[in-house]
Amino acid sequence: MALDTATRGRLASLVGAENVLTAREDLIPYSFDGTAALRAMPEAVVFAHSTSEVADVLRWANEARVPVITRGSGTGLSGGSLPSPHGIVLCLTKMGRILEVDAANLTLLAECGVTTVTIADAAAGMGLFYPPDPGSMKISTIGGNVAENSGGLRGLKYGITRNYVMGLEVVLPDGEVLWTGNKCVKDVAGYSLRDLFIGSEGTLGVITKVLLRLLPKPAAKKTLVATFDQMDRAAQTVSDIIAAKIIPCTLEFLDRTTIACVEDFAKVGLPLDCEALLLMETDGHPAAVAEEAAQMESLARRNGAMEVRVAKDEAEANRLASARRSAFSALARVAPTTILEDATVPRSELARMIRFVEQVARKHGLRIGTFGHMGDGNLHPTFLTDERNTAEMARVHEAFKEIFDEAIRLGGTITGEHGIGVAKKEFLPKFAGDASMRVMRELRRVLDPHAILNPGKMFDP
Repeated sequence: MALDTATRGRLASLVGAENVLTAREDLIPYSFDGTAALRAMPEAVVFAHSTSEVADVLRWANEARVPVITRGSGTGLSGGSLPSPHGIVLCLTKMGRILEVDAANLTLLAECGVTTVTIADAAAGMGLFYPPDPGSMKISTIGGNVAENSGGLRGLKYGITRNYVMGLEVVLPDGEVLWTGNKCVKDVAGYSLRDLFIGSEGTLGVITKVLLRLLPKPAAKKTLVATFDQMDRAAQTVSDIIAAKIIPCTLEFLDRTTIACVEDFAKVGLPLDCEALLLMETDGHPAAVAEEAAQMESLARRNGAMEVRVAKDEAEANRLASARRSAFSALARVAPTTILEDATVPRSELARMIRFVEQVARKHGLRIGTFGHMGDGNLHPTFLTDERNTAEMARVHEAFKEIFDEAIRLGGTITGEHGIGVAKKEFLPKFAGDASMRVMRELRRVLDPHAILNPGKMFDP
């Protein structure tokens, strides 16, 4: 149903007429997110500038039984911010202020619409460090990072978004504002409601402010790139690095397809005659960094590395790191539709999982480039396809099913950092099991009895 004049007027009274979009041409940019081949038109887009405006919109929506889909920059890769039928998009990018950087307590308080890179830069400006670095960090918002529990390249050593959230301001579906958490390093009073909302994908409440933990900035960093003629050799190098009690801040890989696409795109001088590339970064005290870098180079060579490049300075380190950071953009140039997937297995199973992905690609006649976080077992098989080709898309879906089934069989998970959304909703019950699904449904029903928040995402009521 299209919004009637009275409804448009009511929304305008809550946030101002200039902050309500209803014309079709204005709505099109909000009909999709970063997930390929998924689109749906909202009835309206509403921009909120404050927590009180968010609360007013949710209070009205709860009374009127209108679905609300919260959105930041729309970089999600599981369809989590895809509009629901007859719903409105509540866009929070206007809530973009850093409210406090507290160097004494190593915390930063920000509104939900602040971009991740802005938070990282604000921390760095105080000599501090915010580690989570999702691939979309230049445009993704901190509210979206928390809602999806985003990961990143530094996850092996520093963890993911959840590890840095100390407090949250959340607006509940009926408009009530809840604060959970504080600046205390230790706090075990009551249930950890903060953790309930992290990774909830906009289904339990709308995150409006985030209190983040910061770290002292590492004094030194060194970057290496090693290339191998076999993926197994790269995987063994990773196992040997961990066995040597070295935890790099970054331990990433690219396969042959991805290497070729990245070199064509970024021109960073990558060799095209290898099967795997390993990006390794260590940070910390200068003496420890030098020692760990030398050990990692030695282990790579011991495992038959074709070449090991050690960055001479920060500029070269950034060029080498860009090989991994530009992987998705590089692959996206190859085919009309690029579907970036996300599965995680125990580190010991990663080489086996990569070979399985290659077998699936051959079986279904598909082109897949694989890259990801070899240090924590999170890989991103990326399908280079064309959503207009119905037969090929059917094969892509079958390939997804086989890849997720294998990840579960190997003791892994169907998503390490992208979330469930709508893209993986059908796979969640098999992974989670009946008891977990029941508990999640009951929690959602208690907090959102009228099912207005992001309906149809993660699982059906």
